[in-house]
Amino acid sequence: MESQHILSILRQVQDGALDVHDAYAQLKISPFEDLGYAKIDHHRKIRQGVPEVIYGAGKTPEQIEGILRSLLSHCQENILITRLPEASAAYLSTRFSLTYDKISRIGVVNRKADVTASGTIVVATGGTSDIPVAEEAALTAEVLGNSVERLYDVGVAGIHRLLSHVDSLAGATVTIAVAGMEGALASVIGGLSDCPVIAVPTSVGYGANFQGLSALLSMLNSCASGVSVVNIDNGFGAGYLASMINHLADPNAPANT
Repeated sequence: MESQHILSILRQVQDGALDVHDAYAQLKISPFEDLGYAKIDHHRKIRQGVPEVIYGAGKTPEQIEGILRSLLSHCQENILITRLPEASAAYLSTRFSLTYDKISRIGVVNRKADVTASGTIVVATGGTSDIPVAEEAALTAEVLGNSVERLYDVGVAGIHRLLSHVDSLAGATVTIAVAGMEGALASVIGGLSDCPVIAVPTSVGYGANFQGLSALLSMLNSCASGVSVVNIDNGFGAGYLASMINHLADPNAPANT
């Protein structure tokens, strides 16, 4: 069905009945594959530059397997799975070439290391406890074709640790600041940087942290210009956005990462 739809559009272009740009617009919203429990968007890379990413939490291993087989029929490399439980990773590793990171719970099928943008994404954390979220961001950005530098445990309780890395911050195209507690790291980095800062509040902290709400509100109220905020513990969202910024900043980067 999908192939017939594409052929119809191409024939209209060939006959002069459809403009090339109009044809491209139609292909962007081309049909999906319906598996019953999931509808696979095979044209997401055309629209967004990146194939569909699988959110692993709440899905059975068999459901993830079915989605993977569908995606692999159209894209052979770097299929990203976030929040993948360890048991599901063990199941999938017997059926696919799966690279799995236990800390971030990121899985990648048929991983291929390929840097497609020249800039550097810096990922910084307030503390060691923030590393799982930070690694979700860092690995997402790496899979999407970026060079990543990690600055871990450089929070404001010992700000000299961060200040020892000002050269790294100055050389970044975009910085991801990952912190819980009061979430002050993003504001400090924002005040030291001339690049966009993506703040990631984490659920790390004591009772009044409210599972990351205090860090979220602090980051939203940052007085530093150029700071944007993603949702609590959303390392994937930060890594994805950082990749988009890094590729837009590089005139030589391919349109589709």
